Amino acid sequence: MLPFALSIFTGAFLLFQVQPLIGKYILPWFGGSPGVWTTCLLFFQTLLLGGYAYAHLSSKFLKPRGQTVLHLALLLLALAFLPITPAESWKSHLNGNPTLHILLLLTATIGLPYFVLSATGPLMQQWFTVTRPGVSPYRLYALSNIGSLLALLSYPIFFEVKFSRHEQAVMWSLGLGGFVLLAAWSARQVWCSTPATTPAPADTATTPTDEPAPLWRDQLLWIALPAIASVLLLATTNKLCQEVAVIPFLWVLPLALYLLTFVICFDHARWYHRGVFAALLAIGIACVCALLEAGTDAPMKLQIAGYSVTLFVACMICHGELYQLKPPPRKLTSYFLFISAGGALGGLLVAVVAPAIFNEYLELELGFIALGLAFVALCFRHHSRTLALGAIAGALLATLAVPALASTFEGSDGLLAEFLKFYRSHAVVLGCALVTVLACLFDFRHGRSVTGWRYSLGLPVTFLAIGLGYTFVRQITAVEPVAVLRASRNFYGTLKVLNYSPLDPSDNYHLLMHGATTHGLQFVAPERAFIPTSYYGARSGVGLALTHFTDQGKKRVGVVGLGTGSLAAYGRAGDTLRLYEINPAVARLARDPFTYLAQCPAQVDVVMGDARLEMERELAAGQVQAFDVLALDAFSSDAIPVHLLTQEAFATYLKHLKPGGVIAIHISNRYLDLQPVVERLAQHFGLATACISDDTEEDWWVYSTTWMLVTKDRALLARSEIAAGTTAPTKATRPAALWTDDNANLYSIMK
Repeated sequence: MLPFALSIFTGAFLLFQVQPLIGKYILPWFGGSPGVWTTCLLFFQTLLLGGYAYAHLSSKFLKPRGQTVLHLALLLLALAFLPITPAESWKSHLNGNPTLHILLLLTATIGLPYFVLSATGPLMQQWFTVTRPGVSPYRLYALSNIGSLLALLSYPIFFEVKFSRHEQAVMWSLGLGGFVLLAAWSARQVWCSTPATTPAPADTATTPTDEPAPLWRDQLLWIALPAIASVLLLATTNKLCQEVAVIPFLWVLPLALYLLTFVICFDHARWYHRGVFAALLAIGIACVCALLEAGTDAPMKLQIAGYSVTLFVACMICHGELYQLKPPPRKLTSYFLFISAGGALGGLLVAVVAPAIFNEYLELELGFIALGLAFVALCFRHHSRTLALGAIAGALLATLAVPALASTFEGSDGLLAEFLKFYRSHAVVLGCALVTVLACLFDFRHGRSVTGWRYSLGLPVTFLAIGLGYTFVRQITAVEPVAVLRASRNFYGTLKVLNYSPLDPSDNYHLLMHGATTHGLQFVAPERAFIPTSYYGARSGVGLALTHFTDQGKKRVGVVGLGTGSLAAYGRAGDTLRLYEINPAVARLARDPFTYLAQCPAQVDVVMGDARLEMERELAAGQVQAFDVLALDAFSSDAIPVHLLTQEAFATYLKHLKPGGVIAIHISNRYLDLQPVVERLAQHFGLATACISDDTEEDWWVYSTTWMLVTKDRALLARSEIAAGTTAPTKATRPAALWTDDNANLYSIMK
């Protein structure tokens, strides 16, 4: 058993170690968007399906010795793909959705190695049944997931911190070579066994020909349950990345919890208790409803904990029930093929289908609705009183427990109010469900037939599922408090243009929302349509930099992040504004309905693409921009593009900056304190800094902001207008490490 165990563990470790590694490699090439990791997961799940299909078909059509020859040949061919470092030529030159480009990049870089590794689990388990007939191989599947889990957990806390990306790629390549040797050892065990040996089923005394074929409804659940778990995994990851940052830790945490449920459920049936996890699921879904209602008002750490724990419980239900439906070992490869098909289907729905048909991120809500329906189906499939009573008990427990925690949640940004609002609005539903359960128990006690009471017992669960669906549909279809002029969703997120005060011509304005973050506003009335608003008031850091720059001649201004084009309000005749924007939808909205760019008397150039990559290409072409002011306005949203604030990025910015130029960085952020990061970068490059917080604005259309000015020109920062708004530097008690492309630690700057 040792060679198979080592091969399965090593293969799984390499399989999941390469996921965050390659994701981190290419993230800066495509704008640091959450969509990059979603696309990567789609690729991994699809190739996993291909690997499982290969394992199933080779086991079906080839004899054991033939399988070993084919698999070793593919492994040797995979070594030709090393090293797995992506070539610079793959950096995106596209304006639009780069999903296909990312998939092609991954295929060319790690396609064959990942494909062969993905077949390791089911193929090695099938080989094990050849050499050890009659012994169940399912615990080897749990070992596979332990290797996967260890790879994910070790990446952000060890490999990412201790080694550069290049060093990680070299270590992974060496690991693949070691795996080939282990696979050869396992193949030798198969080769030396009797080729004609047919493994006996481990959990039945019947012969293979007497085994009944799996029921079609069970095969449907083999696909549906992992598909639902996959949708919830990707939707939770998207949610966390949108509201915090696109970093490996927030990729790894949900995926690790997802894999942990496989480990627990496939190790032994005793770890999954239907009643306990059904109750926890009801409580967890209630928490998710409240967190979705609260939105960004909920504390960040509470969001991470709430969404992650609920994902874990939901996946325990999906994978625990999946294990209950497992077939005899003779059907092992087809069983895993169905599971991988479900996972790939979930990835396809989130990464490709949802962005094409929805203008909002609705996958999380729809995933829980699907889970509710599957839960009802499982209750009827197993006529399980434990599942039904657990769900009802969990719902009632949450209803009773939340009011008792009033003092605990007091002051948590209104989250308690959202909890109470949810439960009070559904008190009738829960009460009716309780009455139904009591009636079912009474009928069962008085001798009703099993068939009769099992269908009666399904009624309260169905009732709860309907209530769950109603709650999420209500949240999805909630009417916006103001009219929505435009709404769209693409690879880079969701956008809405809201029309405020349409009946008051003097106060009518349009506001651009990117997810839950305002990206600028503009008045409609011509006489007010060209005044700087929102984050760009005259006393903001960027406003002061543009107004009081020492050189009062024609200015060259660079802007990273277009938004509504509000900074064009500072452009004067003879100036040049060069605005970098990665999202084509934002560029369209900046032209219509917003008009800052059209009204600007300066020369305005909009450059489409990731700002850092475009600046690097300009340097390579000898096109130094010589900016007087470079405004970095990409860090106010909930998920910041980390790659724009690293040592390598700053080195590029400084090459495009005049010797006396200034970089203005917008660091207003709900969750992250970016001031120490900017100060550390300035220290590294020998620059002076000024942190300007303008929280004394009287006009409602000008927001309180925090900008940092970074420059070699200390005289500029000493000017009275700028010095008056400058706050003291951060204390040394909270230093930040120098951010690089290999190491950017967000945990140390969380508020």
